[in-house]
Amino acid sequence: MSGFQINLNPLKEPLGFIKVLEWLASIFAFATCGGFKGQTEIQASCPPKLNENKTITAVFGYPFRLNEASFQPPPGVNVCDVNWKSFVLVGDYSSSAQFYVTFAVFVFLYCIAALLLYVGYTNLYLDSRKLPMIDFVVTLVATFLWLVSTSAWAKALTDIKIATGHNIVQELLPCQKKEALCYFSSVTSMGSLNVSVMEFHSVTQAGEQYHDFDSLQPLPPEF
Repeated sequence: MSGFQINLNPLKEPLGFIKVLEWLASIFAFATCGGFKGQTEIQASCPPKLNENKTITAVFGYPFRLNEASFQPPPGVNVCDVNWKSFVLVGDYSSSAQFYVTFAVFVFLYCIAALLLYVGYTNLYLDSRKLPMIDFVVTLVATFLWLVSTSAWAKALTDIKIATGHNIVQELLPCQKKEALCYFSSVTSMGSLNVSVMEFHSVTQAGEQYHDFDSLQPLPPEF
């Protein structure tokens, strides 16, 4: 077995370069999703003092069990004699979110192992018939499962946006019964979650397209 010897030339080839992109994208994916915290706010006013609005807030985040995110009035404030803490957001999207984050971690670890092989054991990789095939098969399986997890998370993210958006006013019982006059105020931007889904989706497709057994070839002398 060849000893460990650093050779950075494979990183200049599509196979190694795409692995670096996948590694960076996986970090961004599980960091943005796993570390996301947001909140949705509504304004409530109590008849007959309709000009005195109070902010009611529901904080949510990974793993997006919205049915555990209760509404909170301002500390020490009784808003319309309603126990707002007994009301929660609608939906549980933890399975899709955890699947997405867990697989992002798997891709992160796999990319580290692959890059270590490409850079540290280049000759072993080039001389072996099994390693490139194993690498290719794992890449195909990982790409397929990542597309599945990304699709599931994209659907869940769409539902989360609906569940935390302006429709929440229609779901709250005190607002339905006119115990309080409610208006949707704001929700935390989820742009980073959108970017993480689209970015890794495109990178994994590129990784599958450029995964070539012969790509790790010695570079010309001028390189």
